[in-house]
Amino acid sequence: MKKLEEYVRSIPDFPEEGIIFRDITSVIQDPDGLQLAIDGLDGLVKGTDYDVVVGPESRGFIFGVPVAYKNHKSFVPVRKKGKLPCETISQEYSLEYGTATIEMHKDAIKPGQKVVIVDDLIATGGTIEAIIKLVEALGGEVVKIVFLIELQGLKGREKLKGYDVDALIKYEGK
Repeated sequence: MKKLEEYVRSIPDFPEEGIIFRDITSVIQDPDGLQLAIDGLDGLVKGTDYDVVVGPESRGFIFGVPVAYKNHKSFVPVRKKGKLPCETISQEYSLEYGTATIEMHKDAIKPGQKVVIVDDLIATGGTIEAIIKLVEALGGEVVKIVFLIELQGLKGREKLKGYDVDALIKYEGK
């Protein structure tokens, strides 16, 4: 079996010149790649005391749900504004060219619950920083944050100082 890194497709000059896009679709389209990814992320949370997995739309769903399932934990989706049907709380965050808003159901996290956040990639850290604010506003405690890929050159980890952050694959660049 190949190593997990070998399943990631790197696409140069996308979405703009000088950027190498790290494509995870090649990971999840291969049964061995998908299994390595899920088992790897599950391994990063082993030994962590937690109650619930939180994942952002949409790739956080792909990786977060199997981790929650394997550990008999619940899963809480974080979605773009206007996509959740019940009462929500929201958090705005910065993008490269503007802002976006994410939401979570108000009853999704109970005070005192310990939360693991799972996503595919950390770049600038803005989305995860916003998710942390939502979890904490509901009284939850973020105990671990895990990613399939970290783009170290974008320094997203700096926005997550004080939290236990890990990634299966780390790329030095952007």
